[in-house]
Amino acid sequence: MATPVIGNATTTVVRQKRLSESYVGEWLMTTDHKLIGIMYIVTGFFFFLVGGMEALLIRTQLAAPDAHVLSPQTYNAIFTMHGTTMIFLFVIPVLTGFGNYIVPLMIGARDMAFPRLNAFGYWVLLFGGIFIQSSFLFGAPPDGGWFLYAPLNLTNAGCTVHATACTNGMNADFWALGVLMLGVSSIAGSVNFVVTILKLRAPGMSINRMPLFTWMVLVTSFLLLFALPSLTAAAGLLLLDRHAGTHFYQYAFGGDPLLWQHLFWSFGHPEVYILILPVFGMISEILPVFSHKPIFGYTFIAWSGVAIGFLSFTVWAHHMFAVGLPPIAQAFFATSTTLIAIPTAVKIFNWIATIFGGKISFKVPMLFALGFVAMFLIGGLNGAALAVVPFDYQVTDTYFVVAHLHYVLFGGTVFGVFAGTYYWFPKMTGKFLGERLGQVQFWLMLIGVNLTFFPMHILGLLGMPRRYYTYAGNLGWNELNLLASIGALTIGLAIMVFLYNVIVSLKNGQVAPDDPWDAFTLEWDTSSPPKKYNFLHIPVVRSRRPFYDKKYPEIADWKTVIH
Repeated sequence: MATPVIGNATTTVVRQKRLSESYVGEWLMTTDHKLIGIMYIVTGFFFFLVGGMEALLIRTQLAAPDAHVLSPQTYNAIFTMHGTTMIFLFVIPVLTGFGNYIVPLMIGARDMAFPRLNAFGYWVLLFGGIFIQSSFLFGAPPDGGWFLYAPLNLTNAGCTVHATACTNGMNADFWALGVLMLGVSSIAGSVNFVVTILKLRAPGMSINRMPLFTWMVLVTSFLLLFALPSLTAAAGLLLLDRHAGTHFYQYAFGGDPLLWQHLFWSFGHPEVYILILPVFGMISEILPVFSHKPIFGYTFIAWSGVAIGFLSFTVWAHHMFAVGLPPIAQAFFATSTTLIAIPTAVKIFNWIATIFGGKISFKVPMLFALGFVAMFLIGGLNGAALAVVPFDYQVTDTYFVVAHLHYVLFGGTVFGVFAGTYYWFPKMTGKFLGERLGQVQFWLMLIGVNLTFFPMHILGLLGMPRRYYTYAGNLGWNELNLLASIGALTIGLAIMVFLYNVIVSLKNGQVAPDDPWDAFTLEWDTSSPPKKYNFLHIPVVRSRRPFYDKKYPEIADWKTVIH
């Protein structure tokens, strides 16, 4: 009886080996950080398209008053899934993908510390995303907003908490279980990044010599590890309320709906910086290269990122000023929200100082990086306004808040992601993205973002509430909403230009050399794309710009090297 077992086992091993050696099998079974990084990025961009189509449906519904493109229930579902998709299924996966691909190369490592855990994190993310999106197929998409406030998360689609005909459907269950799956993926990735960065750096790369992108990924990983338990607890208690007869969020039975808000936003505000800090790192790598000068204030930029990480845990209740917090709590969170603007402003001043006096090359990565600085500055300024409690009372839950969020996360994060895409695409593929098409995309996006989101400031000041599926035609909101919808279509056109650029460039793009930008960091000291082992010989680091100083030893300022 033993021989057939051995034979079957041998056959299985042979089949697995053949599968892993095939092209498809290589991607399905890979533990190579570069392939996993590309899969994260491609998956994230796919969900970006899904979330973008949901956004276009929202703006189509709101383009004119009293429209009936979507029913109220469908609008709520599309609105909820748009936010959930963009935050959990686009931004986090794409940034994780760039971190996967770039960080080991930047620090001179062969791979991530835990390659199999790395692959596990990706597949959990993919199936978690499919699970959430499949809620449409079951006719039960989440419909309580991407934050799923209690008591809306305790009822079914289109119901109110007092409606007698409502049942506990699967709507919120899809959201809660899907977010738990995505949280497992994020924790696996975060542990991997922390160990990789702290333990696998090349000889000579001290903490104070790490590239700034690596710095920001490290801070982000710690943020995820400390912030996700709050969301996990919130989702777990929600499932208990829905299925086990508990009443954590039900006021009528001694619970408190505000408990959900406290748990959610104690994750949700660090989450804002989880979504933006890696982009800060990207911009801090791109601006010096295309300004042809070292980053100004490396230490300030690095440690201001750490300061942002700490302060981000002290500001969550500024999302809750209007719920009746005690005055002392309002004063504390208003103060902490104002304080967190200081390390953020430090970065902006350092970026401007880096650009100032430089020999600027206006290639597409630089255009998107500059666009990021401008758009994020607008988002930061209107965010500072929201830290003022009396003003927040006036505009909370209006389109002013929508404008702020999107200037930060679209004008900021998405512009930064495209800057990183155009910058590192030659390293990942060995091909340039088209320069002319990239410029067309940039200007379309810049116009589209401002046309879409700037009118929302005025709409908010005029009193238009967020999350309303329609509005009357006599409120003075018509033209501004039409402008915003035209802007959304402009952004959609820009994304189509990008997709066309990627397809054409992969097929017939200009071949890129290993170091197309005359860059500073170690990922450019490898072939494009890199070999599986990354480096033939592990590099030795002697400065903060190891590859640049290797190329130009005659101008390397070795006297200023930090030992």
